[in-house]
Amino acid sequence: MRTANGDFASLQTAKNGATGAGWSNFFSRQVEKDFVRNDEGNEGVKLLIAGGGTGGHVFPAIAIAKEWLSRGGGREVVLVGTQRGLEMKLVPQAGLPLETLRVAGLKGKRGAMLLKNLAMLAPAMRDAANVLRRHKPVAAFGVGGYAAGPMLLAAWLNGVPNVIFEPNAEPGFTNRILARIAKRITTGYEVAARGWGDKAILTGCPVRAEFFAAPVRKPERPFHLLVTGGSQGALPINRTFVDAMDRLATRKNELSVVHQTGERDYNAVRVAYARREFAAEVVPFLMNMPDRFAWADLIVCRAGATTAAELAAAGRAAIFIPFAAATDSHQLRNAQEMARAGAGRVISEPELTPERLSQEIFSLLDEPGKIEELSRSARRLAQPHAARDIVNQIEEVALTRVLTEQPGAVSS
Repeated sequence: MRTANGDFASLQTAKNGATGAGWSNFFSRQVEKDFVRNDEGNEGVKLLIAGGGTGGHVFPAIAIAKEWLSRGGGREVVLVGTQRGLEMKLVPQAGLPLETLRVAGLKGKRGAMLLKNLAMLAPAMRDAANVLRRHKPVAAFGVGGYAAGPMLLAAWLNGVPNVIFEPNAEPGFTNRILARIAKRITTGYEVAARGWGDKAILTGCPVRAEFFAAPVRKPERPFHLLVTGGSQGALPINRTFVDAMDRLATRKNELSVVHQTGERDYNAVRVAYARREFAAEVVPFLMNMPDRFAWADLIVCRAGATTAAELAAAGRAAIFIPFAAATDSHQLRNAQEMARAGAGRVISEPELTPERLSQEIFSLLDEPGKIEELSRSARRLAQPHAARDIVNQIEEVALTRVLTEQPGAVSS
């Protein structure tokens, strides 16, 4: 495993001594010189970003796309996903172009569903080849998810270098396969990077800059508690909070609660608070999550990679309740890594009871110094330059191709 800063420094020395912004300008000039060969002058230095499905894949993809475009030099980007993922909504909202593949997942599928999804690989590869012909990228970047597999495989077969991003402590199924053909692997956790040797680089997970702006808080009464199960809500978290309500209500004057439930459980949770005259803001969705994190002293949440990175960026203490059905138990591994660093506490779903949940909350309420310790430890894990460092790695891989090969047209 290597560090992003160490790699970048050595590259700067090796490639004409370029440094800082000068390095990015040098990259753009060199790649434009060798790759931009469209007689009509309408083809830029293009990065292809593949993957999606969930916010944990899509938000990092958008962050990398914006960082790539911010460096100028005639750069362009195209994102590749599926028609069923969140990318169909989030990518156009970000003002970015999106291509889609006909592909479905294989992990955990059996019988007829497995056969059906396997049969989709051939059309997915054809779709991917067509995307390559249309866009002629200088590099392909994979963020995980169904589309990443066939898209990056097609890129590799056509000589387009791959870089992949693994945000979780436990690498996912697609990335474990793609790691064999990737030129570089960027990771959100050191433990994930260790298994891939020198081509793995710890960069952290890109998150929105607003999370880093959260001020340091000193917990005071009333204690600010944010409960969130993600955009769809989390039934086990909502149900356990309702069951723990009688215990929590005994100290309701010491608590100020914002509870994001998802649409499905909204009414049941709202009524549970109202019956106990427990003043809480109960909402199905939260649109301004950075502001909510800044408000909170303690956050009860899932343990997706992006959520964990946002907590670190904001420097907020957390009680993690990992999604038990997450592929390869990656949420549990993420939570365990955060807890090992002193940045949170973990309650697994099998251990989640009203008694355990209220006990964890009350123990921190009684010793606010522990919340401050958790918050400081979380902030020490923050990676404010993750997007920059990942794009540096993509540039290095693309430039190595420019300097060592004569790129040709993508095969038809």
